Amino acid sequence: MTDATVDPADRVEKSDAEWRAQLSDLAYKVTRRHGTERAFSHDDYPAGAGRFHCVCCDAALFDKAQKFDSGTGWPSFWAPLEGAPVGTRTDRSLFMRRTEVHCARCDAHLGHVFPDGPQPTGLRYCMNGVALRFEPETDH
Repeated sequence: MTDATVDPADRVEKSDAEWRAQLSDLAYKVTRRHGTERAFSHDDYPAGAGRFHCVCCDAALFDKAQKFDSGTGWPSFWAPLEGAPVGTRTDRSLFMRRTEVHCARCDAHLGHVFPDGPQPTGLRYCMNGVALRFEPETDH
């Protein structure tokens, strides 16, 4: 895992009031306050190819081709998109040590990454569905 670097000119920064106005109550709690949505609470995504974007800043983060059913109740991916602004940092909350995943463009909390995923990476990016927006691939 490597931490993404984002050009300062591409960073998205808003006031707390602006984030509250833009996001649903749950999306705000998860992305801005490091919350977690209930397992199995996010709907399935439409069939077909597409990408998952940050609900806060619209950065493309994950491809549906990298999604797998982990059985955990949260959308899981074996890797982010190449070059995606996906960052990680140590999370010592809840009396444990985990690796938090955040959007490096806007600092939105997305979920956590664990070393128990499928090949080719062996990683499981366990994301909060409310932190992501699915955009189906369109034919041009």
